[in-house]
Amino acid sequence: MWGTAMSRRGVLGAMAGAGLAATGLAGCSPSAPEPTPDPSPKGRRLGAEWDRHARTFMSWPALTSVWEEFLPDVRDDIARVARAVAEFEPVVMLARPDQAAAARRACGSGVEVIDLPVDDLWARDTVPVFVEEDGGVLGVDLGFNGWGNKQEHTYDGAVGATLLPRYGVPRVRAPFTAEGGSFETDGEGTLLVTESSIVNDNRNPGRTREQIEADLKSALGVRKVIWLAGVRGQDITDAHVDSLVRFAAPGVVLLDTPFPGSPPDSWSRSADQAREVLSTATDAAGRPLRIIDLPQPDPDETAAEDDDFVSTYANFFIANGAVFLPAFGDGPADDTARGILADHFPGREIVPVAIDTIASGGGGIHCATHDMPGTPVD
Repeated sequence: MWGTAMSRRGVLGAMAGAGLAATGLAGCSPSAPEPTPDPSPKGRRLGAEWDRHARTFMSWPALTSVWEEFLPDVRDDIARVARAVAEFEPVVMLARPDQAAAARRACGSGVEVIDLPVDDLWARDTVPVFVEEDGGVLGVDLGFNGWGNKQEHTYDGAVGATLLPRYGVPRVRAPFTAEGGSFETDGEGTLLVTESSIVNDNRNPGRTREQIEADLKSALGVRKVIWLAGVRGQDITDAHVDSLVRFAAPGVVLLDTPFPGSPPDSWSRSADQAREVLSTATDAAGRPLRIIDLPQPDPDETAAEDDDFVSTYANFFIANGAVFLPAFGDGPADDTARGILADHFPGREIVPVAIDTIASGGGGIHCATHDMPGTPVD
């Protein structure tokens, strides 16, 4: 369904130590200023993705040790996504100084490329989560640790410390470790989370779900957490929620569902469990949730060559005036997904984007983008 433990291009068995040494990065942790202590005020709000964006951040994949011969292909995918999103809102691409010129050539003049060291493309997980407070924006740094120390990300773990000062955004450190793909919100105080991705000793050793829930409410300003079981240890993220279920509006969720006739597996059972929870849950306002199925494509009609390929349409990205979803090559399924999103995001253009190499690495469009709330500056 989403992939195995060898996604994100092979879990970097090659990168964990050996790959970094090959790039000259081993033991080269960038210094980072201490974040502002988090006072956890009551006025904090985690906005919905359909709120207005000031910009979207993306990251230029840097390492041959991760992508091997597929590095040019995944860069083509990232540039394609960046150019598409830039038609609707500002896009800022983070790139290593020695790779920034190549990123500019690939992305074109419509995408701003800034020199900022990164390791890989997963901006959703490495850029801090933005929350609104007292009329401004804060960056909640989730302490990215390579999805539970499965990969070493020398620079990606410091993106919050290096990026936020450029935009005058105060940085606060969350009292837990997680990734942005772990969370899905309706912007009205409801948070969807997979337990497998955060109540996990590889991120938060010794912490109970109740303790983490209290910290989520405090750090993100949410009032209701709906827990889904997820799947442990079968993909590098431990099953992020953004490939399983997404809000289309307050009280409405889109649920990834297997292609008809697919044999049951841990991923389909996870979707079944999520459906069971969501069918009886209420949101922060006390509303029941309406569940809309978002069917996967026929795996035989996609570019999938192994279980790493992420063939969920749920990993879409909502931008100003548009929604971007993967085009997997199964025409009827792509059209069905596009129609479902069009029904639930009226007034936004639905833009399919081919991302076969990103998908083969265990991710999608949402994984590669990270929105910052606010009003775009011309």
